[in-house]
Amino acid sequence: MQFTASEKVAQLTTGVFMEVAGRKQEALQKGKDVIDLSVGSPDLPPPSFVIDTLIEYAKDTSKYGYTLKGITEFHDAVCYFYRNRYGVELDAEKEVLQLMGSQDGLAHLATAIINPGDYVLVPDPGYPIYEASVSLAEGTIYPMPLTAENQFLPQLNQIPEDVLKKTKMMIISYPGNPVTALANEEFFKEVIEFAKKHHILVVHDFAYSELIFDHHPQISFMSIPGAKEVGIEFNSLSKTFNMAGCRIGYVVGNTEALNILATLKSHIDYGIFYPIQKAAEKALMADPAILSEQVKEYEARRDALLSGLAKAGWEVPKSAATMFVWAKIPAGWKSREFAYELIDKAGVAVVPGDAFGKEGEGYVRMALVQPAERLREAAKRIQEFLQK
Repeated sequence: MQFTASEKVAQLTTGVFMEVAGRKQEALQKGKDVIDLSVGSPDLPPPSFVIDTLIEYAKDTSKYGYTLKGITEFHDAVCYFYRNRYGVELDAEKEVLQLMGSQDGLAHLATAIINPGDYVLVPDPGYPIYEASVSLAEGTIYPMPLTAENQFLPQLNQIPEDVLKKTKMMIISYPGNPVTALANEEFFKEVIEFAKKHHILVVHDFAYSELIFDHHPQISFMSIPGAKEVGIEFNSLSKTFNMAGCRIGYVVGNTEALNILATLKSHIDYGIFYPIQKAAEKALMADPAILSEQVKEYEARRDALLSGLAKAGWEVPKSAATMFVWAKIPAGWKSREFAYELIDKAGVAVVPGDAFGKEGEGYVRMALVQPAERLREAAKRIQEFLQK
């Protein structure tokens, strides 16, 4: 018996991460050692007190039922975290919604908010779920080019008026993925005025909020006056506290938008495992010194990789944030060709930039998810590859 995908699913491309993983597996089967810098899954463990809390509550046999939604303590912890880290006051009951990871919320948001044919402004390059979620909701994607010449900020004044009349939502992300740029307050103020003028919901993906380097300021979109009127902000414990497999995150901001998403979510899942919520609460309430130490580790990794690439004659700008390096590849290559040759010939797995959109062609994304010495080895292998 043969089955076919729905038209919605058929239009989705196979995830590039699966393609890279397949190529990596082929290399491993041939006996090649592969340094994997492709998927942004933290290799560092959660803080020990987070693990201890998870174990403690997992032993309580009364905590294995449905939670249905975020527990009060988790919502309060999110408010505490936002107040202390970003100077943002939130209403725990109305302005916080728990999610099974920020990607879970991003994946369902378009279905909850837009109608078929509605336009959504999406960064290009951008994280793949942005476009995929809009496609599944039968929306129309309007890519906003992010280029080095414009500091990887979209040029809002270049979006046609006829597009804006049909636009219901705009997605932005700073610190960005795959581009590792930061936005300043002036840009966020421009976004708020733009959204008010055109009646657009602003969706800010803030998943890398705590991986900002070189003493750059941490700016939550919610900290800008007027942001709650027009927008929501997704955040996660995956990267900040190395709890990626726990699948817990949240979205904050505009009450009406959160209620709409919550209505859809109430038909999809029954809440997150209670011990995970308690572990997340503990993480959010923790001494921020642990976050500073983690930033230092990623800075050291970034510098180890980039200094090695510089020796190979490949000068890559320092990432201002995130666990990634967004690198313009040497002349004469296409992104996928370069990425797959790196796996086959050098034993280094990276993600081709075109997987994130048309503007990603000519780049690759490298994840800093290996110890510094392993990253130095990756750079050494790339140097040998480029010099052949």
